[in-house]
Amino acid sequence: MSGNPSTFIVVLGAGESGVGAAILAKQSGYQTFVSDRGQVKPNYKAELEQHGIPYEEGQHDQPKILTASLVVKSPGIPDTAPLLVAIYEKGIPVISEIEFAARFTRNFIVGITGSNGKTTTTKLTYHLLHTGGLDVAMGGNVGKSFARIVAERDYPYYVLELSSFQLENIEQFRPDIAMILNITPDHLDRYNYVMDNYIGAKFNIVRNQRPEDLFLYNNEDPNVAGKLTTYNPQSRLKAISVNSVQGERLKVGDHEFDLAPTALKGLHNSMNALFAIETALALGIDAAAIQNGLNTFGNAPHRLEKVAVIAGAIYYNDSKATNVDSVYYALQAMTAPTIWIVGGTDKGNDYAPLFEFVKQKVKAIVCLGADNHKLIEVFTGMTPQIIETRSAQAAVDAAAELAVSGDVVLLSPACASFDLFKNYEDRGDQFRAAVLELEQTQLKK
Repeated sequence: MSGNPSTFIVVLGAGESGVGAAILAKQSGYQTFVSDRGQVKPNYKAELEQHGIPYEEGQHDQPKILTASLVVKSPGIPDTAPLLVAIYEKGIPVISEIEFAARFTRNFIVGITGSNGKTTTTKLTYHLLHTGGLDVAMGGNVGKSFARIVAERDYPYYVLELSSFQLENIEQFRPDIAMILNITPDHLDRYNYVMDNYIGAKFNIVRNQRPEDLFLYNNEDPNVAGKLTTYNPQSRLKAISVNSVQGERLKVGDHEFDLAPTALKGLHNSMNALFAIETALALGIDAAAIQNGLNTFGNAPHRLEKVAVIAGAIYYNDSKATNVDSVYYALQAMTAPTIWIVGGTDKGNDYAPLFEFVKQKVKAIVCLGADNHKLIEVFTGMTPQIIETRSAQAAVDAAAELAVSGDVVLLSPACASFDLFKNYEDRGDQFRAAVLELEQTQLKK
């Protein structure tokens, strides 16, 4: 797709998605303007200026924006925003950055969505394809934006993590292989608190698939398998089932894969691995190369990241677990007595799904939050000990006092991080630093 210089493209939002789209639009010959109601980060300002792309920050010049031929919308902006309503009323087409980037490549796309496990599955799929010898790029909701990658080089293969927000405003985007890992309630404020609206956004990933394309879906998830007749994908369907998981071994067709030597722990990661393995097999990568890829994969930080073994206890950083579903998978994966570090900004959590795991596996709870009363109220009586802390350092120190050889210390908060930390990465980084400091202290003794 080559640009017509008379076509005026407005990009709303100057984050990674918006700047990537703007660079691709300018590079392709379009008149391009970027508008962000907030402040643009210095690195993105520098890029826009380097490419000669005009932009505004701290405001939206609505009269100018309403002269656009096309609007490319960053995923964080809802369709209900007043500016978007005015754009729609004017009849100006609005597309996502994912849709825009897809118009500039005809090469093979693997699209991955789901409420939990997207990043791990995207990174693992990329790793299996890359170590299997394919010339592949990874982006979307992880790393670089799809548009930025396409602007830099058109790769033969793309592996894209796609959020529900990114899958809105899709018109022609069509992944050759699509995955829906799972769908559980999340971001419902964006979807008028209607679960079917959220599910519909996820299913946009298969909307344009054709009979020659492949759709991998979670056969155990009623919000996925139970919605196939509603959305009626036209692609080849491949169910991913827990029946393929046999302990730490995975049975995929005529092949068996062993997760014991890998960083992939727990049933949820076994399911993530099945999706990635099926994709690699579909692209012709042999089983031995896939096993090698599994063995050499390092999971993303803050996702059941093994930090250290101190005095025989294993410390895991699962700070990305900001909802109950994620913690469910983490506790499910634990096979040793667990000291669970939990807490933060509660998002109206219902902790009931965790009760059995807490009773069976958790020997102590360390609360890490500014306000821990709900956790204390809910879990008192289920575990022998509940301790309150208000810093990562204090939480690690408290856990270390309780831990003995053979235990697990698990940071898996179930809550947002904004009460005490900048974000979940900051929370995980502070936890990791405290654990590594403790490790050094122990080594000196």
